[in-house]
Amino acid sequence: MRWEELTWAEFPKAVAASKGVCVLTLGVLEKHGNHLPLGTDVLNVHKLACLAAEKESAVVFPQYYFGQIYEAQHMQGTVAIKPRLLLDLLENVCDEIGRNGFRKILIVNGHGGNNSMLDFFLQLMLYRKKDYVVYLAGWWPRTREDQEYYRSLMETEEHGHACECETSYGLANFPDLVKMGSVPEKPGHSLERLKHLADIGIRTPIDWYSRYPDHYAGDARPASKEKGEKLKAKWVEHLARTIRIVKDDEALPALYERFFSRIEH
Repeated sequence: MRWEELTWAEFPKAVAASKGVCVLTLGVLEKHGNHLPLGTDVLNVHKLACLAAEKESAVVFPQYYFGQIYEAQHMQGTVAIKPRLLLDLLENVCDEIGRNGFRKILIVNGHGGNNSMLDFFLQLMLYRKKDYVVYLAGWWPRTREDQEYYRSLMETEEHGHACECETSYGLANFPDLVKMGSVPEKPGHSLERLKHLADIGIRTPIDWYSRYPDHYAGDARPASKEKGEKLKAKWVEHLARTIRIVKDDEALPALYERFFSRIEH
């Protein structure tokens, strides 16, 4: 059930069928090597969320491209939103989702650069009480079995951006947009220009740029649609299971209410 495809008359039925769960997928607009589209993160995660919602009913919000991507502003095609607006916009969208009848919002992140922002956003949900609760998940499974399956399919060791796995997802999800003829001849290896800091646990704002200034991390040459389809099947099942758990969860809403009742007293 895709939000933008529902009619006005269908919408309340969709809210009921989803048990009040809306899936909000996040990505960004940024360079993905020379062969993948700028919207790769959103295109992948939104596609997988829609497939998962077919297995476990939920309403999927339209593609959301406004995430944290300041580290790619030197690359044309990037859209970087002002920090305060970034958080205000996400909160505003969640408020509107809640106003439309959803009591649970499952944010599914498709871009690694959003991780810290979304962790902070979760804490902001404790600043003022909302009529909904927020869950945050990645679209990839993290069990040892799933990770071993992933590694069994991959021929390359270095991954991270426009690499073998991400390109394989693209070939499975939007093959017409992947330009395999433009894959670089040389892998995108980390330059490790700040390794002397990273080795002792120091982080900096420029870490990603110091490693992958061309926004290519890994080697996409061994990517294939077959690998992407196999990974997609696993990941869709994982997301469907995640939606199911969120739909059945009663603990978070109860604890959220209790937390704010204690603040009021």
